[in-house]
Amino acid sequence: MSLAQDRHPLEGGQTGVMPVESSVAAISWGPIIGGAVAAAGVTLILLLLGSGVGLTMVSPWAGQSSSAATVGVTAAIWLVVVQWLSSALGGYLTGRLRTKWAAVHTDEVFFRDTAHGFLSWALATVFVVGFLASSLTSLAGAGASAVGQAATTAGVAGSAVASTAAPDMATSYFTDALLRPENVANRAGEDNGAAAAEISRILLEGAANGSVPDGDKTYIASIVSARTGLSEADAKTRVDTVLKQIDDAKVAAQAAADKARKAAATSAMIGSLSLLVGAFIAAAAAAFGGRQRDEEEDLIVGNRGPLV
Repeated sequence: MSLAQDRHPLEGGQTGVMPVESSVAAISWGPIIGGAVAAAGVTLILLLLGSGVGLTMVSPWAGQSSSAATVGVTAAIWLVVVQWLSSALGGYLTGRLRTKWAAVHTDEVFFRDTAHGFLSWALATVFVVGFLASSLTSLAGAGASAVGQAATTAGVAGSAVASTAAPDMATSYFTDALLRPENVANRAGEDNGAAAAEISRILLEGAANGSVPDGDKTYIASIVSARTGLSEADAKTRVDTVLKQIDDAKVAAQAAADKARKAAATSAMIGSLSLLVGAFIAAAAAAFGGRQRDEEEDLIVGNRGPLV
């Protein structure tokens, strides 16, 4: 803060120095808002440019673009570059456009410039995040409207089938276990659809519990043998093969979910680090721009010479 010194008489006839607070505010919102608007505009332009050249897009056709992992890394790098470039431009404009602070120490000028650059970066970040959130909300609203219409249609159709719906899946498995016939061959030959539905319920129950009991495996193998003509041993081998495929699919799904979780955590860490570096760049650029402005003004005043 700039301090004006005023002579003030003290007791005993002595004269002291009394500091007076400056009436000029230390913050200039005009350059801050201008730098923030410039940074936000550059951010949006660069984001659209990255999408246009395919840095953040994945083609749905096989072999037409890089893999999702490669695109994810490229998108993260591009977002970091966008953040740094926009922060540098916004901070520099903020420092360059502010008026010169007279009778202010050099260290205080440096602090004010860095604070102005940081505020400009923060304002631009809030604006861009709000704009992107609004755009995503609009897209999500359109998608939700379409899903709602589909759900309404499905609800109308489902209400017509509700009266003939099968028993609850939680009890269907145990009901099937109570009504299993002794002669599985006759059951499979008489009603193939019922046998297939019963096997599906057994598999669902096994997926929920983590494994299919040996008794259910034997029962499924008997139905498979009756329907396909395979021997009991071959039918049991086929059942074991299918159950292993189900377990492999479950493990693959879990691995994919864990990989997505790690990727999201990594992206969040990179994003937060990029924002911190962007704030530093904006503050440093504002200090650089403010120093250039003061030096050029001092040079102009020096060339003019003293006023007569």
